[in-house]
Amino acid sequence: MKLIDLSLPMPSRQEGKETVVSRILKIGPAGRAYHALVYDFAFGSMAGTYIDLPGHITETADGSDSLNFPPEKLFRVEAAVIRLDKKDGDGPVSSEELEAACSRRGPNPALVINALGRKRFDEIAERSVYLAQDAVSWIIARGVRLLVSDIYESKAIEGVFYRLFAAGTATVCHPVNLQHLKSGPSRLTVFFLPFAGATQIPCRIVAEIED
Repeated sequence: MKLIDLSLPMPSRQEGKETVVSRILKIGPAGRAYHALVYDFAFGSMAGTYIDLPGHITETADGSDSLNFPPEKLFRVEAAVIRLDKKDGDGPVSSEELEAACSRRGPNPALVINALGRKRFDEIAERSVYLAQDAVSWIIARGVRLLVSDIYESKAIEGVFYRLFAAGTATVCHPVNLQHLKSGPSRLTVFFLPFAGATQIPCRIVAEIED
């Protein structure tokens, strides 16, 4: 079994400000004191790779947040993998394309869409490749509850996230290293800190694949 980290590192700066500032804390009596590093963190919820729970949109809120979301729903979840090789500006990805490239048939609790092949999400024009509405319907019909994808909305904002959240599907945005996944099934685990009330949270996600 091999682990692949699909997480984008947290940025050192966001919106022009440092996200991590260290300071030294002196501990212990004089003559025997030592010094410990402590850190102050300041970053938005879209830093690095992040997960959107359905409550990220007010109208689709189901009461779940990063504090009460059941961890078993994000631990070693079986996932099908879809691999395409879309180019910058290719536009919508259809349900037919997803169906033809899907590694597994039938319902899947999790789905990985690697639409851009070896390219990262930030190596093409933003939202120039995206999920068509029939592709969203196909994902929902398969019972996907965790979607990890390098594409989502178009520039027109056609309600991709709204529909997914309304169906109870959580989404992981800005994943990396998707090209290292095999076409066969994988298991996904998502980790994040339990912030009460937060429905969009920076996360770490790893995939298990067979050697």
